[in-house]
Amino acid sequence: MTTSNIMKNTQSSFIVRFLKTESASGILLMLAAVLAMVSANSFLDSIYNLFLNMPLQIKMGGLNIDKPLLLWINDGLMTVFFFLVGLELKREFLEGELSDRRNIVLPGIGAIGGMVFPALIYVLFNGDSLDALQGWAIPVATDIAFTLGVLALLGTRAPISMKVFLTSLAILDDIGAIVIIAVFYTAEISTTALLIASGCILILTILNFRNFVSHSLYMLVGLILWVALLKSGVHATLAGVLLAFFIPMRSRKDPDVSPLKVLEQDLHSVVAFIILPLFAFANAGINLDGITGNQLLHGVPIGVALGLFLGKQIGIFALCWLSVKLKLSKLPTGISWSGLYGASALCGIGFTMSLFIGSLAFGDNQLAHGSDARLGIIIGSLLSGLLGYLVLRFSLENENEKPPQINKKVDLAA
Repeated sequence: MTTSNIMKNTQSSFIVRFLKTESASGILLMLAAVLAMVSANSFLDSIYNLFLNMPLQIKMGGLNIDKPLLLWINDGLMTVFFFLVGLELKREFLEGELSDRRNIVLPGIGAIGGMVFPALIYVLFNGDSLDALQGWAIPVATDIAFTLGVLALLGTRAPISMKVFLTSLAILDDIGAIVIIAVFYTAEISTTALLIASGCILILTILNFRNFVSHSLYMLVGLILWVALLKSGVHATLAGVLLAFFIPMRSRKDPDVSPLKVLEQDLHSVVAFIILPLFAFANAGINLDGITGNQLLHGVPIGVALGLFLGKQIGIFALCWLSVKLKLSKLPTGISWSGLYGASALCGIGFTMSLFIGSLAFGDNQLAHGSDARLGIIIGSLLSGLLGYLVLRFSLENENEKPPQINKKVDLAA
């Protein structure tokens, strides 16, 4: 077996492990969200709120970080999630599916449509309120864990090409979400804290340039970077993405050693089975007591729900269709037009990233719009997941039942 074949087999097995982990995580996320809703609407409501508002403080000299548990989860643990996202982005662009430009075109165009159309729909329903407009980016995100979790319910009927397409689109979608968070959800800037963050980035640049492969020093500098961004006004979770970009892909002394892949594999289970379910449990609990029809028809929940449910599927499918018709790209092998539509609908499951952007837009649910946004996220994500699953189940069953093509070519030499 040649070296190139070994690398391809290793990459394929990594993708399979990744997809299995993400699918299982999606199912666990569903359970965590259901548990949060039960807790928020039962006798456990007071315990649930006490848990989320539990004060935690770290004080060292002049440094004081005092936040409730909810914000430690959203600002702290989610930084680890974004760190993993950054590692995945770097690996995909250097050695993965996105290292081949031809594999970027279709999911890239789809990701653009899947961000623009939902935002336009949200603005259409909330353009008359400056407060509500803060949530315009909530429906632009896709939750890859939830999406692959629903796709896993279809078993082996779903082709690997569809899973790779969805994963690639969600990764590019994450890039857009990261840019949006950095540009539009930044508070008042502290110059001193930004200077400290800049010094951390300089140190990380030197470590990467010298191909320093030990994880410990990167983690130490990354922790200082996180504290600096937390105090700077730039959202602290971006420290995870920045740190990931400086982790070396390969050791120059031993090309078989990949510091980045080791970290990625170590973090996958922690993020998939602990951090994301905990985030879902902390953010999905909506008390439905007193919710009226008028509240459901308010601009924020309607804009978020329709942005996810209609905006995602229309934007992704329409731009992908146009791209194929203009011969800018082609449909992946094994994916039909109905399959692409079902996959586009599944991308309306925004859950994790949508909840996260919602917490930024509406001050971690301190404003009245916070619960409205969460309601819209859950409704839009549920409808998208249900429609996507039904369309894919129907289309994949029909494709599997098609009779095999018979080769009618006559062998004249017979």
